[in-house]
Amino acid sequence: MLPINRLLRVAESQGNYHLDIHSQPPQGCPKIPVNLELRDYQKQAIASWFANQGRGTLKMATGSGKTITALAITTQLYQKIGLQTLLVICPFRHLVMQWNNECQKFGLEPILAFNTVYEWQTQLSTQLYNIGTKSQPFLTVITTNDTFISSSFQSQLKFFSERTLLVGDEAHNLGSENTQSKLPRNIGLRLALSATPERFFDEVGTEGLFNYFGSVLPPEFTLKNAIAQGALVHYLYYPVMVELTPSESYNYLRLTKAIGRILKFDLPEKVDFSNIELAQDLTALLMQRARLIGAAKNKLTALRQLMKQLINTTHTLFYCGDGSTESQRQLHAVTQLLGKEMGYRVSPYTAETSLLEREKLRCQFESGELQGLVAIRCLDEGVDIPAIRQAVILASTTNPRQFIQRRGRILRPHPGKERAILYDTIVLPPQLDREMWEVERSLLRKELKRLIEFADLADNAGEARVKLLQLQQQYNLLDI
Repeated sequence: MLPINRLLRVAESQGNYHLDIHSQPPQGCPKIPVNLELRDYQKQAIASWFANQGRGTLKMATGSGKTITALAITTQLYQKIGLQTLLVICPFRHLVMQWNNECQKFGLEPILAFNTVYEWQTQLSTQLYNIGTKSQPFLTVITTNDTFISSSFQSQLKFFSERTLLVGDEAHNLGSENTQSKLPRNIGLRLALSATPERFFDEVGTEGLFNYFGSVLPPEFTLKNAIAQGALVHYLYYPVMVELTPSESYNYLRLTKAIGRILKFDLPEKVDFSNIELAQDLTALLMQRARLIGAAKNKLTALRQLMKQLINTTHTLFYCGDGSTESQRQLHAVTQLLGKEMGYRVSPYTAETSLLEREKLRCQFESGELQGLVAIRCLDEGVDIPAIRQAVILASTTNPRQFIQRRGRILRPHPGKERAILYDTIVLPPQLDREMWEVERSLLRKELKRLIEFADLADNAGEARVKLLQLQQQYNLLDI
């Protein structure tokens, strides 16, 4: 039997993405759906992965078809080298279900390993044995990060065939020291998927991920690329400026001063993060400040004013943050304001909402029975609600991964959706003394750069940029 790397070289020489669409493999084995036409950038990504000897990270924007690209690679491997197993690791249960739906389109019959161990362990053991004895041609397993690192699942990894492809979806979530230590070394074919594979404030974790899965491969597929090629829709962008209350301003100044003592006027990525205690202190302070900004009381006033103009609209998402106590309070307040005070038909949509209830809400939202969803965290990791036509972002984030994820998900195509509209509440910092002004300027530079890049891609770029000009002038950041 030829080693995997030699088999891959043979596959590459035969043309990586010229798949046999007429192939009729046995039941449960991968095949290309009849109506699937891979885009050029997907073909290039597949070619890059094969050229990199079966390893690599695909950095592709939300909605660009990362799942389909991974399944096309799976099919190529099955046709060219006799791949026997596909193992997909996802951060959340809803992503397992989304992968299951896509896998079935490729003729696969996955084991879904994410509930109690009794629901999947026997099935997995049996099918791994069948693969080993060649009485079963192919095995697909989709699991969550939590189940993957459990002793029950880890005990099975040594039985996975050498001809296994491991796919890490939203792979940045696999970067913690504990999770990385559980990634199997006996599986050589590895593929990481993420719009934002770099881990925020964790260079060691990022490096570990790239060492395991392989570096980012060309072509990187940005938000701009996705819009230009029709993978995401065009949009209008309206920054909505909000001021802090006096008590919020006091807390903001206190936190900024504490952050400044650590940063010493450097950008966060220049801090010596080998000092773990220092890194933890800075991260905690930045999170406190972000939550204060995210839950700013005047955002409700701004929302009330905005919704007076939008009261007859539908398919609106109101995004309230990361699941913290502050964002839970905001979610409740927004739901009360919209539903009870203004008569806008809304429902909460959170991590605690069951999969069954989520599907029901999604259908009601899509039909217009519900005008809006008031959500926490649902834009951060893979939730697919393409019917969103407009969104009000009430939660602020300095995390580039969350920034990109949240906005990208609003732009997913949907029948009848020609363009999306995004209202982005941006808190204006209070008046600062010279020392804290320098700290704020360092912190704001990268955040403002992302806002400007997003504004520049909007159909109303000029109007959006004028709104952001106030912040640029206030902090002498006109060079961005």
